[in-house]
Amino acid sequence: FQLMQAKVADMYVAMQSARAYVYAVAKACDAGQTTRFDAAGAILLASENAFRAAGEAVQALGGAGYTKDWPVERFLRDAKLLDIGAGTNEIRRMLIGRELIGC
Repeated sequence: FQLMQAKVADMYVAMQSARAYVYAVAKACDAGQTTRFDAAGAILLASENAFRAAGEAVQALGGAGYTKDWPVERFLRDAKLLDIGAGTNEIRRMLIGRELIGC
């Protein structure tokens, strides 16, 4: 039971950290102070945290996590789409690295 509590706590922290980063970037964007790598970083963090959390949820349910009886199978599919939609996370990493290094 404690292992499941720890997994749920980790999922919560991952989602809240991604949410805070997205909100900070959105606030900077509203103020005209955002950068391309901030936006890419927010998407990267949110998509990876969502996929990791959905994967943990599927694993917690075992084989049932892959069935349509539980919504986590859809969460995992949706989270993977965040990774590949509107550019892959690898492209986002390249953009961030290029902007930070200046190449």
